[in-house]
Amino acid sequence: MMSLAFGLVAALCWGLHDICVRYVSQRGGILPALTSVLIIGTLILLPPALTLGGWDTMSLRSTALAATAGVAFFLAYVGLYHAFEIGPVRLVAPVIGAYPVLSVGWAALSGQSVLWDQWLAVGAVIAGVAIVGLLTEAGESHGNKRAAILWAMLGGASFAATFALGQAAAHAGAEMPVIFVTRLTAVLAAIAIMLATGGLRWPVRGALPLLGLMGVLDCVALGIVIAAAGMARPEFASVAASTFGMITVILAWAILRERMTGGQWMGVLLTFAAIGYLAL
Repeated sequence: MMSLAFGLVAALCWGLHDICVRYVSQRGGILPALTSVLIIGTLILLPPALTLGGWDTMSLRSTALAATAGVAFFLAYVGLYHAFEIGPVRLVAPVIGAYPVLSVGWAALSGQSVLWDQWLAVGAVIAGVAIVGLLTEAGESHGNKRAAILWAMLGGASFAATFALGQAAAHAGAEMPVIFVTRLTAVLAAIAIMLATGGLRWPVRGALPLLGLMGVLDCVALGIVIAAAGMARPEFASVAASTFGMITVILAWAILRERMTGGQWMGVLLTFAAIGYLAL
């Protein structure tokens, strides 16, 4: 199923993006890095957004949905990074990775038929991601664990809202304008928060190449999940995209030579077996 394939590509992009975050967050803070990534991705998207057209199909409703998705996307990133900043990973990763329940639930409420075996497969994806997160070595919490869980809940719920609103906007308008409006709104939200919390702050110049790569990865990931709106079962794209945390752990094993346990590999096997079942 193409929507699942799109979601897996998004997960890979966000996994690579999160590997890069490990470096840039230590060289100027998370909010400046996040804002820079959003700006770079939006600038990259500007030429195709202007040339591919589709703006004539953007009604007030589709524009409003896309803008709301942009606010949700910014909140998703804020929740994600704050949750991982407090940690530990094994506490917050399963909470964030559970958002497909909301995505599939929204699809069911919207009239999509979700069979019992599909619910089981979605649950297996979440369980696999949770296993990998729970077995990931991490230090003790750097703050209030209740706050970490609340930030994780904000991140997960906001990711689900981003994909649902973005896909609804794409149905009502055109994909490329919706993606651009979503990202532009996220940029404006990030800049507004920075101005409200001490003024504009930017990462060091040496981090710009890596931030540029992160901007491309982030732009592609969000874009293809929203673009899945025109496919069968678009909610399954967000299910597959929810594996980005697990993909990050796998990439850390492959790139950073971090250890993966047998239990984590079992979680990976369970996740991808469930995704394969959904694709049948």
